[in-house]
Amino acid sequence: MSANDHFVIIGAGHAGGVAVQALRGAGHEGPITLIGDEPHLPYERPPLSKELLQTAGGDGFRLMRDKAYYEENNVTLKLGVKALGIDASSQRITLSDGTNLPYDKVLLTTGGAVREVDVPGADLKGIHYLRTIDDSRAIAQSLIEGNNLVVVGGGFIGLEVAASARARGVNVTVLEAAPQLMGRALPADIAAVFLSLHEENGVTVRLNDGLRAFGGADHITRVEAVSGESIAADFVVVGIGIVPETELAVSAGLDIENGITVDEFARTSNPNIYAAGDNTNHFNPLLGRHLRLEAWQNAQNQTAVAAQNMCGSDTVYAETPWVWSDQYDVNLQMAGQPAGWNDLIVRGDLPGRDFIAFQLADGKLDAAIAVNRARDMRVARRLMDASASLNIDDLANDEISMREILKSATS
Repeated sequence: MSANDHFVIIGAGHAGGVAVQALRGAGHEGPITLIGDEPHLPYERPPLSKELLQTAGGDGFRLMRDKAYYEENNVTLKLGVKALGIDASSQRITLSDGTNLPYDKVLLTTGGAVREVDVPGADLKGIHYLRTIDDSRAIAQSLIEGNNLVVVGGGFIGLEVAASARARGVNVTVLEAAPQLMGRALPADIAAVFLSLHEENGVTVRLNDGLRAFGGADHITRVEAVSGESIAADFVVVGIGIVPETELAVSAGLDIENGITVDEFARTSNPNIYAAGDNTNHFNPLLGRHLRLEAWQNAQNQTAVAAQNMCGSDTVYAETPWVWSDQYDVNLQMAGQPAGWNDLIVRGDLPGRDFIAFQLADGKLDAAIAVNRARDMRVARRLMDASASLNIDDLANDEISMREILKSATS
């Protein structure tokens, strides 16, 4: 690697912003170009469904760095420009502005695209998806007290939007085709806790009922459910997951399987191309398998590892998966990727929304779910990283502190 190598980052979201800082932090002195199809500088994404919607005026918008930072660090910004393809043989990138950009190494931080619904009326005005700051701002314009919102999808994003909308006095109905909320993430007992939480806050939740069609002349006025019910809607937010962005990887001839396949060093099948974030299916040495994560932690930390390795390091990305969600005054955190939830060990008050639940495998902590117990979750993550053998009775006993359990298990 030459000190003058040109590194190109494609994707100017959170991961792209991290990549710039990490490359400079790792000692790369050569030119960096950051390409993003949004016109904005890299910004924090978690507030899009939370703080940015909860307050009039959108006070939750935070740039990762101001424009001066990029100028001072010799970073060329190509914002509002889309990368159309990568010719890996000539090491050039075709851009939507008509130019071709040469590179020495590329980092793909393109994330994912929202998964769209394909039903009658899907092109009506007032139907929103949430992925960008502009999406969030468009939704915020409809958060008027008394308006009727239908959220399609009872996952993290949909429920965070529902909670934010209720804070603004909006009437909310959540339409979820599955028999429980957050079905891809939570066991049924804990999902029921969040069903009660939303119902107590005035949200109408319709489980086991999918979307059949949208209705209205030009603008959405109703949502037609599979059950036959017609639900009044002044606007709709669809939150049914994302699809990893792999078009550029395809053009470069990279290996793809449920995202861009990368190893524990964030390297793709091409030695000059790295990838990190929501778009990757990465190998996790702690789990011994590949997985794709849609999480802030992954976008942040895997990207930092990729940047170090682009600069000549051999740093392994090996972390226990961790995600969180804030809904009303309730903080939910999850760590681990268990094969399934069974025989949960619960410490604390489950219906009172003050607990942490554990899933064991071979006597060791495989996963944990904490509700309003961030401190306990920090200790649980350390127990998972240490692969410590644990006593079930101690875990269930709220009189024994988690720190005591950690000290005993790791001493």
